[in-house]
Amino acid sequence: MGHASLRPGHGTYDRLVTRLNRFPQGAPPSERLFQILRLLLSEEEAGLLAQVPIRPFTARRAAAIWRIPEAKAEAALEALAERALLLDFPQGGETRYVLPPPMAGFFEFSLMRVRGDVDQKALAELFHQYLNVEEAFVRALFATGETQLGRVFVDETALPRGDGLVVLDHERASEVVRSAGAIGIGTCYCRHKMAHLGRACDAPMDICMTFGTCADSLARHQVARRVEAAECLDLLQQARERGLVQFGENVREQVSFICNCCGCCCEALVAARRFAFMKPVHTTNFLPELDAAACNGCGQCVSACPVEAFGLVSAHDPRHPAAKRARLDEGRCLGCGVCVRSCRKGAIRLKSRRARVLTPATTAHRAVVMAIERGQLAELLVDGQSGHGHRAVAAILGAVLKLPPLKQLLASKQLKSRYLDRLMAGV
Repeated sequence: MGHASLRPGHGTYDRLVTRLNRFPQGAPPSERLFQILRLLLSEEEAGLLAQVPIRPFTARRAAAIWRIPEAKAEAALEALAERALLLDFPQGGETRYVLPPPMAGFFEFSLMRVRGDVDQKALAELFHQYLNVEEAFVRALFATGETQLGRVFVDETALPRGDGLVVLDHERASEVVRSAGAIGIGTCYCRHKMAHLGRACDAPMDICMTFGTCADSLARHQVARRVEAAECLDLLQQARERGLVQFGENVREQVSFICNCCGCCCEALVAARRFAFMKPVHTTNFLPELDAAACNGCGQCVSACPVEAFGLVSAHDPRHPAAKRARLDEGRCLGCGVCVRSCRKGAIRLKSRRARVLTPATTAHRAVVMAIERGQLAELLVDGQSGHGHRAVAAILGAVLKLPPLKQLLASKQLKSRYLDRLMAGV
């Protein structure tokens, strides 16, 4: 997601936008983006964040980059973490910080709680224009490359029992909840945003789930409230009963978030409708199968589907010329299972897709693959503010070498310097 040409006249915020776009999940420059950034942080803070590394860093490292005393750097970092512009977490006996991408990241965090230090109505209006009216950001986030930020989790209660379907642990939202070290619940960013615009639906608001180090940081700074697994599992069930789709981080291990999405407010599902042919959201490994004889054409599945994968067509019944039945567009279907619960005739069941959907192992692996596809691998390798240290580069190259051969080839084409070629050969 390269955005080399920035509009002039935004000073320090230009440099921050450049820094955001060094990561595969960036933010195309726009007047509205600069307005968002000015609402969220001061010019001085923008200048500090414009210099931070991509990978996690310590206050000591920040102090060296900013050329200020470590105590002053630590105070600045804590102030930014308090507003969820940075995430902080303990590692190796010290606190580390990381600048999250705009999405899923500090855009959402800014509306995951009610707060008085920023005009959230103005922020919501700007987000809506930048993400829902302008197309550059949502297209860059959801419709660029083959590997995307998020994936859908199947409604486990909609899966038929005893018919040989294979459901892996990472495909179950309930398993993510049970295995999480920490769980945080926050306000749904999407519906909170739409509420400020007077257009929110009546789906539950306090149902946005974060896990692990992300949940720990957000809960520590009161952006989310810490809960136990039992409460989170209850919320999952409530979401399913309301016909919401579980949309989460596209990784197998240490999933950091699961949103419970409606088709009207959620940007991921809106993108799935707008850019269906570009596969903006990774599907589940399942597809609905329709029993045409049992379908009475009631249209409940059509209304329930958040991405308009179902439609009604003629039943071609000469005895009942006006009769309809449902038809599925498999190319649009997420495999979420919402339709199964909606069908009162029991005419829909889930089956396995012909080819399994592959999910990156970890956040690091996904970032590497996304960077390869978007021509940004060098940004992750060099990470200018943290130097060319052998360990850091070798760790990323190790992830590259675990990729399939074709993607390794794509990666090696981006490693132009002889130093990196030699290093890759020796890892």
